[in-house]
Amino acid sequence: MLVEGVPTTVLWRPTGPEELALVRESGWRAWPPRLPEQPIFYPVLDEDYAIKIAQDWNVPNSGVGYVTRFRVESEFLDRYPVRQAGGRTILELWVPAEELDEFNAHIVGSIEVVHEFR
Repeated sequence: MLVEGVPTTVLWRPTGPEELALVRESGWRAWPPRLPEQPIFYPVLDEDYAIKIAQDWNVPNSGVGYVTRFRVESEFLDRYPVRQAGGRTILELWVPAEELDEFNAHIVGSIEVVHEFR
């Protein structure tokens, strides 16, 4: 999809309330730095997979789970191979934590919440 004249790829991210609060603080433009025990940031390529994680992991752990949608410049994403984490549609990108600032710089538009589960 072209956004602002740039080819973009839609990505999804299941998240809990703490991470979402930090995204909100960024003006809906960036993902927060990873914690020491989180060496990678993994957005997913399938909305249904993001929904499953939000429902099955975020809700039991936080009481609420969100699914976000955002777009990243497609050419920039070429550096990250798609990882199959299970079934055919369980696809992720693994972004090393130390590259997250650069990744955030290639987000086009805003990060938006598209689903909320309790």
